[in-house]
Amino acid sequence: MTHTPITVLLVDDHALVRRGFRRLLEDDPDLSVVGEASSGEEAVQRVAELDPRVIVMDSAMPGMGGLAAIRTIRETRPDARILMLSMHSEETLVRQALAAGARGYVLKSALDLDLASAIKQIDAGELVVDPAIARTPAHGAERTRLTPRELEVLQLICDGLSNKEIAVRLGLSANTVAVHRARIMNALGVHKTAELVMYAMQNGLINPL
Repeated sequence: MTHTPITVLLVDDHALVRRGFRRLLEDDPDLSVVGEASSGEEAVQRVAELDPRVIVMDSAMPGMGGLAAIRTIRETRPDARILMLSMHSEETLVRQALAAGARGYVLKSALDLDLASAIKQIDAGELVVDPAIARTPAHGAERTRLTPRELEVLQLICDGLSNKEIAVRLGLSANTVAVHRARIMNALGVHKTAELVMYAMQNGLINPL
């Protein structure tokens, strides 16, 4: 069986950063950098041309920034797997990136940044958030708000599964999963999936990696 590497598009307005990441990724036989872009506008164009499996997107660029580029790309490619790279760890920015459609958020400044691993996890459908952001310890009070089954459903929601996929995984009906999801959100006081994911990570309710 022929090995097909994961195709990657690197988006960053600094050529030196792109070059460094390219060298890092080219050492991995499972990955293939098929293109680069220096702006959000160029990223949108390159995605249409190259159809990469994973897009590594800088958050702050002149012109169209990372968030706007993610939203634009997902209008035509709702299944796009995008990893956002940022210098900022503020919860609001992470939540905005996930709400825009990013499947991961890692810090460019992290000394132990394993970009190749993060790309592979996102390609596999997982959600990746830098441990430095999601390292808040679990609070007993938060956990006791949810039943063991609800914590199980919460983990799968944060892994990016739909209600139907969760239903198949747990042997439940999709309606039952929907009820669990509604109760989880109500118990934790959140109203959107992106907020739910961030809340779960900030309070140690799930394993983010």
